[in-house]
Amino acid sequence: PLGGEQWVAHWLSKSAGPTYAYDVLLSRSADSGSTWSKPVRPHSDGTPTEHGFVSIHAEGDSAALMWLDGRKTGAEVSDNPVDSSMTLRSALVGPQGTVSREQLVDEIVCDCCQTDVAISSNGPIAVYRNRTVDEIRDIYVTRWADGKWQDGVAIADDGWEISGCPVNGPAIAASGRFVVVAWFSAANDRPVVRAAISRNGGKSFKQPVEIASRHSSGHVRVAIIDKSSAAISWVQADNRGTNAINIRSVTAAGLLGPVHTVGRSKLLRIYPQMARSNDQLILAWTDEISDATIIASIKVPILGFYDR
Repeated sequence: PLGGEQWVAHWLSKSAGPTYAYDVLLSRSADSGSTWSKPVRPHSDGTPTEHGFVSIHAEGDSAALMWLDGRKTGAEVSDNPVDSSMTLRSALVGPQGTVSREQLVDEIVCDCCQTDVAISSNGPIAVYRNRTVDEIRDIYVTRWADGKWQDGVAIADDGWEISGCPVNGPAIAASGRFVVVAWFSAANDRPVVRAAISRNGGKSFKQPVEIASRHSSGHVRVAIIDKSSAAISWVQADNRGTNAINIRSVTAAGLLGPVHTVGRSKLLRIYPQMARSNDQLILAWTDEISDATIIASIKVPILGFYDR
């Protein structure tokens, strides 16, 4: 939703034969989803490469997008990974489908870790998994200021060296000046979910707190509870041979609530989503029952796991 009856939706569409040749398509609705506009591409490169992992936020009556863009990945591999790396790019799509303000945000990022964006009192702030030429893939944050996305900076010095994408992006949520970022890392072969908190709209973050460690596989989401606390969800292998979907609260002071398991799945990889709706958290994930793929969901009363 962009506001009122203005909605926007995006999906991926194959652009050529290679496995990772697909584009982002975006369509708008001015009547709460009853009718939709002809889709447009927010990227203008036209290459048969990967474009995806999109994050969208409203900017007036326009849709601001950020995505992973593989237009350089078709280049011949060289000693410098920047020459053929995944990039992070952004653009603005107006009410009539006009694409403007295309920007290269980061010239080398992790290939397929989800991006995320939130709106703080200081404006949009986005998170993504960066990649250095030395294959350090830590979480970076970039803020919208002075009419453009600023250079990304590391939110913490995890130092996770991995020569491949873990498909495990960060999550961010904000309310006013309160901003919470959660992510997964496995630096030094130690899997951990961390969270970092800002009380100044994302200008700076406190030292991260550890949300979960043993058997954690990440795939995090964040939802704001109130002006000084948030809920964080993640996936963790359990002693039943399944993946547990866990949640716990964290306060602005870094105090942690108890861990609550709200769902389980036998699937090897799941990517639960979480959102707040009034006094509930809604979590949903892909699951499999009797060889049939389903969407499982659960409503969690906020006071059911969090009590100030």
